[in-house]
Amino acid sequence: MGSAEEDYNFVFKVVLIGESGVGKTNLLSRFTRNEFNHDSRTTIGVEFSTRTILVGDAVVKAQIWDTAGLERYRAITSAYYRGAVGALVVFDITKHQTYDVVDRWLKELYDHAEASIVVMLVGNKTDLAQAREVPMEEAKMFADNNGLLFVETSALDSTNVEQAFETILKEIFQKVQKQKQRSSQSNTVSLASESRESTAPAQTEKRPCCVAL
Repeated sequence: MGSAEEDYNFVFKVVLIGESGVGKTNLLSRFTRNEFNHDSRTTIGVEFSTRTILVGDAVVKAQIWDTAGLERYRAITSAYYRGAVGALVVFDITKHQTYDVVDRWLKELYDHAEASIVVMLVGNKTDLAQAREVPMEEAKMFADNNGLLFVETSALDSTNVEQAFETILKEIFQKVQKQKQRSSQSNTVSLASESRESTAPAQTEKRPCCVAL
């Protein structure tokens, strides 16, 4: 058990945000457990899961926080943005209303997270393409204009789910590597002091700061 704890180099905290019902919980369960629940309930507060993947030559542990989309939980969930180095803003391609409020979610995210956070816009439920209300080109243009990564996914049939998470984790990793190159200090000092963009280097004494938020 003890050795397993040493089997990663970085911990990246990523949050899933967006309106209730867009499929955030199933995206999380598909990526971390390869499961899909047709009867998934509304998330209350925040749920959390992890998965470790190889990014370049480093082992990265992704801590993924699934936040409630309902307004009454908003005050609770905003606290979980702090310390996040990545965010997936999810909308339902079959419900234009969930896309219309992406701006509001982005504002809330940037109000509580680091300015350097890596953000991906995710159009979910491509398995329901016949009911599409949000053109892919429209969402892609919005993402490009706002400096966001973009992908369309289906948690139901697994389309692009791996790609979405792997892409954002690679982008975060590249930012960390550039930060290390700019710093003449040690890995631990540079990542902790310059920004919480940070990630926690995989040193035992640093892990608690990224887990117990």
